[in-house]
Order: sequence, then C-alpha cells, then structure tokens
Amino acid sequence: MTRLSPRTALRRAAGGLAAAGLLAAGSLAVGAPARADTPVLTLGGPAETAVHPYPETGSPQKSSLGLTVHNPDPDEESMGYEGEVTYTLDLSGIAGVAELTPAEDTGADCEITGATAVCHDWGVYTGLSSIADFDLAAAKGSEDGASGTIEVTGSADGVTFTPFSTKVTVGGPDLVMKRLPFEQQLRPGDVQAAPITFTNKGTTAADGVLLTLKYSRGLDLPQRYANCEYNGEAGEDPFDDFVWATALCSVPGSYEPGATYTLGEPLPVKATERAFYDTFIYRIDEDSAAQRSAQRAGAPFSRGTGSALTMKKVTSSARGADLNPWDNQQEADFRTENTANFVAVGDTADGAVGETVTADLGFRNDGPAWIGYIRSGEPVAAFDFTVPEGAVVTRKPDSCQGVTAEGKYREDQNGAPRYVCEASMTVRDGAEISLPFDLRITERVPDAEGAVRIRNTWLSDPALPFDPKPADNTARLVLNGSGSADTGGATDGSAGTGGSTEGSAGGDTGAGTGGQDGQTSGTSGTSAGAGSSGSTGGASGSASTDTGGFLASTGSVALMATAAAVIALAAGGVLYATTRRRAERV
Repeated sequence: MTRLSPRTALRRAAGGLAAAGLLAAGSLAVGAPARADTPVLTLGGPAETAVHPYPETGSPQKSSLGLTVHNPDPDEESMGYEGEVTYTLDLSGIAGVAELTPAEDTGADCEITGATAVCHDWGVYTGLSSIADFDLAAAKGSEDGASGTIEVTGSADGVTFTPFSTKVTVGGPDLVMKRLPFEQQLRPGDVQAAPITFTNKGTTAADGVLLTLKYSRGLDLPQRYANCEYNGEAGEDPFDDFVWATALCSVPGSYEPGATYTLGEPLPVKATERAFYDTFIYRIDEDSAAQRSAQRAGAPFSRGTGSALTMKKVTSSARGADLNPWDNQQEADFRTENTANFVAVGDTADGAVGETVTADLGFRNDGPAWIGYIRSGEPVAAFDFTVPEGAVVTRKPDSCQGVTAEGKYREDQNGAPRYVCEASMTVRDGAEISLPFDLRITERVPDAEGAVRIRNTWLSDPALPFDPKPADNTARLVLNGSGSADTGGATDGSAGTGGSTEGSAGGDTGAGTGGQDGQTSGTSGTSAGAGSSGSTGGASGSASTDTGGFLASTGSVALMATAAAVIALAAGGVLYATTRRRAERV
C-alpha cells in the first residue's frame, strides 16, 4: 500500500498563466454532465498521457499525471463545497501497461492498494482545484504502443461528480523546440526572421503538428498564412487585460522520430511602433482537434489568406501524446528602444463645509509605446495623490492605500493625508485611467490644492524611466477655486505642485532599488532578464479593475484558474511569478 496527499493548489486566484495560456500535449477532458438537481462537480485532467517505453537497463522514466476538480459555484464569495470528499482511481485498465505511483511532493491522504487508489479530502474550492499529482511509468514487459485507461470517480454527500478517464499509452512523439538566437535589443520597425525548428525525440511519428505562437502587444506577425488562424491584434480589446495575440498553425504530415524539421521559410516577427518590453512564445504539439480547441480557449479566431506555412525535414535518423511536454516551448524577450508619455490628470471641485465632492483623477498614456512588465508582473507606475487642505477622503479606489504625508506606511486608512495607487503590470498606448476619490469638505479653504502625480513605484527615485516628458507627470486637484484652474498635465511644468510630492519622495531612502525577475519597474529602464528560456517563462494577466488598469487592493496579480491554467502548469505551461514589495515602495 502506498500513501500520498492530494494538493488543492490551483484555485481561481492562483492559476493566472492562462493569459499566456499555452496548453501542453494533453488537453483537458471532462465527463458528461450529470443531473441538474444537485451541485455538479467536474473531474478532469489530461485526455491522454504518454510514458516512455520500459528501458532495457535502468529505471523507467516517469511522466506526470495531475487530476483536477472544477466547482462551478457562481457565488464569487463562496468558499465552495464543505464536507468530506472521496476520489477513486480504477487502475485495472492500465494493468501490464503502466504503473501509477505517488509524486515526490505528496504526503499521506491517499492510499494505493493493488488496482485502486483512494484519496480523501475535505471540501472543494470554487473554481478549478488540483486533486492530486501522480507519476506514471511503463510497466515491465509492456510493449511500445500498448495503452489502457484510468477511470476516476468522486463521491460526497449532496454532490454529483462527473466521471473522468484518461488514456495512458506507452511510447509516442516527443517534440522538442529549438531555441532561436534572436536579437533582443530592437528599434520600432525592426523585423527578425524566426526559422522555427523542432526535433521529434520520441518513439513514434507525430501525425501533423500544431505551431502555437503568442506575442505581446508591441510585436506583430506581418504574414497571415492560409493554414493559420489568428485571434486579432494583441490588446486591441479594451477588456483584454492580457495584451496577447495568438496564432495557431496546423501543418499536416508525418513527423518521424529522430528527425528535425524547420519552417519552409522563416517566420517574420516585427517590433511595432508601440513596442517596449515584449515577449514572443513559440510552441509545437502534435496536431488534433482537441489540441486546437484547447489552445483557442473560446476566443474568436480568423483564418489567414496568404500562402501556406510549411515544414521541411532537416535531418533524419529513423523512420498520440507527447512524452515530455516540458520541452515543447521556447520564449524570447525583447527590449525595444522606445518611450511612453504618461500624463497626470487633475480636477477641480467645489463644495460647502460638510458636503462630499468627487474628484476624477488619473493619468493617460500618450504613447507611442505600451508599457508592460509581463515577465516580472511588477506594476509599471504608481499614482500619488496628496489630499488638499480642508478635505478628508471618504471613498477611494480599491487599488489605493493611505500613507503618511511623507509617503510612509500608515496603519489607519481613515483620513490619510496622502494616497498611493499601484498601476497594473500593463498600461496600453492610448489608455486613460480614471481614479475617482470622494472627499468631504471639513473647512472651506479657497484654492486648496492637492498634488497629483504619476511616478515610478520607487519613492526614492520617482522618475519614470521610459517617459521623456516629466513635466506633465504632475497635476493638481483644486478645491473651491477662486477662478479657472489649469489642473492637469501641462508640458510647460505650470500644472501641478509636484514639489510637495517630490520633496517627500526624495527624503525616503528606505525604498528599494527596483528591477527584478526579468523586467524592471525601477530606475534602469532596461530588461534585466531579456533572454530565451525553455519553458519556464510566460505571462500572467494584469489584474486591472474598472479603474482602468490598477491593481486590486491586495497587491497581487490576479491569475485565472481555468482548465488551460492547470494543464499548462502540469505540462510545461508558463507562469510568471509576481514579487510584490508594496511596503518598500510606498
């Protein structure tokens, strides 16, 4: 008997890589719907898992199998189902084909006895959760091509589970993407050739391949191939927080084991006029309807009208599911020599003592570049607002926190003299961000001014490294003005009193120095980690709210927990870790 522990790791707030969203070899499969009179929870995982053939010498290589459960509870405040849950795996279908064992990082909540594994757990979170992770290896004496099925069921009081099954096959293709030597310091308009190349290191041929290309807002693929489908321009949808575009190219043919293949003609990749920090992801999988559907993830796609994208064999030494999905993908980061002009927006308001007025503050990006720290997940800027004399803030955006007059941490959020709001990890070119504040007039002070500023997140170095026009980074909120007031973003420096913000910021030597994890929101303005990686990078989405690109008050990048997220994580998908250092910045 073997014991292991299920992991309920990937909840809705912990699966945000679906932004980059690259599914690996196995697409998520679920069972048929059950009765509608009880809560229905759906079991899932990869539709197919391949294992390496049993070796002549040594121990067999292991493949991973992660099982999931989806609770579609529509109540966003709900903690999900609460009660004892049992998951049962029938392993009789893989007898003589493969053996299932606990993954190394599991503990003691499941029992594997003979041809049955039983996992006990408590509760099912709303959204998608992990049940348990297992290792699969070919059984001794199994033959290449042998296959069987694992059946998964669940049970709990008052709940119906849809069953799930996954096919396990010995042998298969193993598509390995070659890393390309891109030039990573670019200028707008630069076009690079991408001779995408891969090798099948598996034991069987791949029946057609699916090339998945994802690229951030500052990049473009000028060619629109007839056998590719595209989901539009990166970030053209104002509600698309993830500023990614995707191209899916199906190339028919038999791609033999031991052979290397490359594009018939290199693929052009262009840095557009709005490029700044950008990422290009290229992935290869065996083609199938399920794989294409999984990569589309419900988004609309349109087919190209140009010539067909083709593959040709480079070398060959020999004549299902991928044996190692972790090496199917490569990525490249680009830093384009470009700028973006962030302009602070102030306001005016009038009110009698005791009245509450609303000030519509914010900023806009006049471009030409979009700014996105999609590798690190760091906010691109901070919005800094000093409250005018004679007023108290009674309502603030969720993304903002009250600080002291010097910009230091403040425990009591009521009646703060100053507020700092961290922007999201992406701000598009042309974006206009609104941050409304409600203020109660406590004393009528004519021409009371509050400082409004868009600045770097590091208080000790407030200049935006990408902005060549710092004069319009400041504006004013004027309460009970005696005449017309020019409150925002003047390029001659007359708008705003930025000195009060500058002074307090400059005195704070305890703030961090900025820059980490591949891209920086600090002072250098360079991409510290511009480089290609196997399949360890990716992108998470921006956690913007209705404030137009500002983070939720928790300060962490919200990640979508979807089927795509779990499969991507389990089989080599991408996840950008987000290191938040709010206390140091503000």
